[in-house]
Amino acid sequence: MSFVLLGILLVGCAVLLVLEMRGVRTTLSLSFRGDVKRETAFLAQYGQSVATPLAAILVWQFDPKNIKAPIAIVSCVLATSISCMILKRLFGRVRPNRENAGRFLGPSLKHANHRESFPSSHSACAVALTVTLACLFPQAKITFWVLAVITALLRYVLDAHWPSDVLGGVALGYVVAHVGMHLFGYVC
Repeated sequence: MSFVLLGILLVGCAVLLVLEMRGVRTTLSLSFRGDVKRETAFLAQYGQSVATPLAAILVWQFDPKNIKAPIAIVSCVLATSISCMILKRLFGRVRPNRENAGRFLGPSLKHANHRESFPSSHSACAVALTVTLACLFPQAKITFWVLAVITALLRYVLDAHWPSDVLGGVALGYVVAHVGMHLFGYVC
């Protein structure tokens, strides 16, 4: 794990959070249509509930005797997703373009999508999947990282999250996946 990268992500998240709280306009309000809309929707799901098990199944099919690798993949992404859910419910940050946008409303046990912006779970899970796959298949790490970066950027471009939410999610996914892979005995 690169502590320099983690530091940059956390400082960037904090700076953006301050700017957003001071009212600096950070949303884009773009509109996509046709194939661009469909392709971005596909890419935005990297690391989610279909892509992650699919990646684990493919890894298992390449080496059926190594069941530890697919379990590590699913476990790291699942741990990231659960961590995000807990943090989202604790912070209660309102998503862009909603009433009270950007405000932190505090803890709630009830699911309410409009107030579950921080951190970005899509970004976190995409990075967690990338860390696990890059650890297992370092020869393809550039492809995995490009997919994670595209997913994270799309969360911002599609106005689903504030920029600080995305960086916070990236940092969370990065840490949880590295810790998880370490617990599974992998050195990344």
